[in-house]
Amino acid sequence: MDLRDRRARAAVAGAYLVQGFCFAALLTQTGVLQEKFGFSDGELSLVLLAVPVVAGVGSVVAGVLSTRFGSSPVLRAGGPGVCVAIALAGLSAARWQLFAALALVGLFLGIVDATMNMQGVSVERRYGRPVLNSFHAVWSVGAILGALATAGTARLDWSVGASLSAVAAVGVVLALLAGPAQLKRSEEAPEAQPGAGPDIPWRPIVLVGIAMMLMFIADSAVSNWSAVFMDNVLSASTSVAALGLAAYQTTMLIGRTAGDRVVRRFGPAGVVSVGGVVGGLGLALVAASPNAAVGIAGFAVVGLGLSLVVPQSFSAAGRLDPAGTGVAIARVNLFNYVGFVVGAGMIGAVAESASLRWAFVVPAVLAAGIVALAPSFRTHAPAATPIAAPAPLP
Repeated sequence: MDLRDRRARAAVAGAYLVQGFCFAALLTQTGVLQEKFGFSDGELSLVLLAVPVVAGVGSVVAGVLSTRFGSSPVLRAGGPGVCVAIALAGLSAARWQLFAALALVGLFLGIVDATMNMQGVSVERRYGRPVLNSFHAVWSVGAILGALATAGTARLDWSVGASLSAVAAVGVVLALLAGPAQLKRSEEAPEAQPGAGPDIPWRPIVLVGIAMMLMFIADSAVSNWSAVFMDNVLSASTSVAALGLAAYQTTMLIGRTAGDRVVRRFGPAGVVSVGGVVGGLGLALVAASPNAAVGIAGFAVVGLGLSLVVPQSFSAAGRLDPAGTGVAIARVNLFNYVGFVVGAGMIGAVAESASLRWAFVVPAVLAAGIVALAPSFRTHAPAATPIAAPAPLP
């Protein structure tokens, strides 16, 4: 690869790093914000569920703006926007201020989620081989660093406002440094003909999107309920209960780090199919686990199995849009938030009506849907819409 491609890849990786860093820093302050504003568990759930709903709006906005201006200008505005929004959330002194800040967080998260994946797919297209998994691995690294930042500032007894402001400051600097080297509009798809573009079909978008939605239902179960399951069902201590999520994130990172080589060898459909099987078996192992050690192992298996579903979803969407408009990626990205919302509500409802063990059976069964939808990841570019010929002169 030439120097320009390598610089673009590093710049786009920087955007993923900032997004994971800021998102995890905010999530790990959820309990502090709940205590600060006196939210009940139910009120907190509604507040948190509102964020992905607004993020869906952000994804639509990103699709519209990127089609007109390219994804880089939108991403370069959205990255610092996420940072400023999480700082405002930490500095909020009243509930209405927090609600407004979290609305901004959701809006900018949706914008950045869509545009960074547009950039990632464009870099992958220029490389001519799978590289998108490596970007999502960088996101996971950023998330780990964000969690560590919260742990470190808490140990120093910093306030939530000071902690999130420090994270935001670091994020803004990194985003501004990475921005200039991102791909310009003309570089995202140089082979596209002016005035021509694909008529992006909805059917393959929906099929790939549903698979990603099912993955995020499982992700929501692990992210929101793993510690509770380990504590209440398996009687683990607080320190041990946290290891379930840690194991999930660690194997997710491992899978994504090796993912590009695996996809090159076995293809996206095969990787997604096997991943769905492994992820489902891991969730079943969690549901049946007799002790904490087996539960942790089950969460690790889930992370390894499902690690490549999301990056391959965006990669598949990118192949449906060779003109690089970003429309297909923005559409697929919407299913990310649908899965999070559906997963949070579904798992909570089953846990309350039956048990947490049965709650983890639900995403285990739904993982079969990922396997069934795996052939949909063999996407191909649609035919370009021809430029209309001028009408003959009378």
